[in-house]
Amino acid sequence: MNAREEAPDRTESDPAMPIRPTLSLWDAVSIIVGIVVGTAIFKSPTMVFQNVTGPWAAMGVWLLGGLLSLNGALCYSELATTYPRSGGDYHYLSQAFGRWMGFLFGWAQLAVILTASIAAMAYAFADYGVRLWRYEPHETSATLWLAVGSIVALSLANLLGVLFGKAVQNLLSAVKILGLVGVVLAGVGHAVWYAVTPEPLTVRAPMQGPGLGLALVFVLYAYGGWNDTAFVAAEVRRQKRNLPLALFLGIGLITVVYLLVNMAYMLVLGFDGARETYTPAADVMKMALSPWGEAAGRLGGSAISALVMVSALGAINGLILTGSRIYASLGTDHRVFAGLARWNQRRGAPVMALVVQGAIAVLLVLAVGTRHARYAIDGALAIAGRDGLPWEEYGGGFEMLVSATAPVFWTFFFLTGVSLFVFRWIDPHRPRPFRTPLFPLPPIVFCATCCYMFYSSLTYARGLSIIGLLPLAVGVPLYFVSERRREGASTR
Repeated sequence: MNAREEAPDRTESDPAMPIRPTLSLWDAVSIIVGIVVGTAIFKSPTMVFQNVTGPWAAMGVWLLGGLLSLNGALCYSELATTYPRSGGDYHYLSQAFGRWMGFLFGWAQLAVILTASIAAMAYAFADYGVRLWRYEPHETSATLWLAVGSIVALSLANLLGVLFGKAVQNLLSAVKILGLVGVVLAGVGHAVWYAVTPEPLTVRAPMQGPGLGLALVFVLYAYGGWNDTAFVAAEVRRQKRNLPLALFLGIGLITVVYLLVNMAYMLVLGFDGARETYTPAADVMKMALSPWGEAAGRLGGSAISALVMVSALGAINGLILTGSRIYASLGTDHRVFAGLARWNQRRGAPVMALVVQGAIAVLLVLAVGTRHARYAIDGALAIAGRDGLPWEEYGGGFEMLVSATAPVFWTFFFLTGVSLFVFRWIDPHRPRPFRTPLFPLPPIVFCATCCYMFYSSLTYARGLSIIGLLPLAVGVPLYFVSERRREGASTR
């Protein structure tokens, strides 16, 4: 197969996706909402408020995050409708830069990026589960079992088939949006009931962080994941219409919800109060329900914990559903991963890809969630000259996984943006159902954003980034082994 061979126009000829498209426009929007609206909207706002000068600057940076994401969606809309094969970025990178780049992307997703995202969301689910069921904070075994259980349960759900998997995704996405609408209504109701004046939006304290740059890091993290819809491009019905529309509707809906939720936080807690709490949604519900007594306030806090758990489950399920399609494409093209290309056509599920993905995600949960792993990571980085103990700095679990893998993620995200320029150069006559408007401005802005985020994430992770970079380096010799097998098979 030529490195820049054109992808087939018809999904029926896609060997990595031997089933008929079954995902509707709403299914695609649900996947976007399910992956993007995870736990960040409950954790990031405090850091954003601390790094801006006032409430309108805070709303502006959340709006900017949505606009930058829509800008990236313009680029992905052209790529996904022009090359609508299952696997998304894997095929864009393979055809733009060669087989080796697609292999490294697929390997990185399997070894560190996407599986680590699944593990991180599983930790977020487990952390709030421990809080909801009132386990003692030191009971790490409860956190581990909840995280592992969520991955296993949702992997099994997707093994039942794409129809069952998308039904779970639609339900979880609807519940989380309704829950966030409930937070907004509680905030607005509290403000109206107590005749809140503009006073809560008054800024009394100076900015507590380094500034707008760090605020944007947290905002773009909260918007992250919309691009994963491209992984299931071949399974979306009426791709040329529904893929761009799903991206625009999904990101637009998320932007509106994020703006309303942040406004509710500030109306109830005040801008300075929103800077000081790390559980803004829980505090909003507690204050909104406090007139009905202490028990009602506790009930509000429990409801928010349950909502965060549902949000995390939606993100996990969306990542499991979309990620397995990358590995199926990887297995189709590279013999060393041939087993991952096996589909159950009756159920519409890439069985081996789902099993291997789930197993690696579980291993990552255990790798950063045990005492022995803590000593191993701290010791390895100390030998490498890293000052301080990263476990104490990053806390293990969710934050450690996100911090360690972010530089690798933004590297490949940047390369996907560059691939749009490459395709316009090497494949200018190919029909493009959707053309990025104002080209080349959107991909330039998109690539610049990726470069900034790479720099910011690497600066934050520092030596911890070796956890993400080392598995990526292992992919280089693995690629040569795969190519030797391919050459050996072709000479027989």
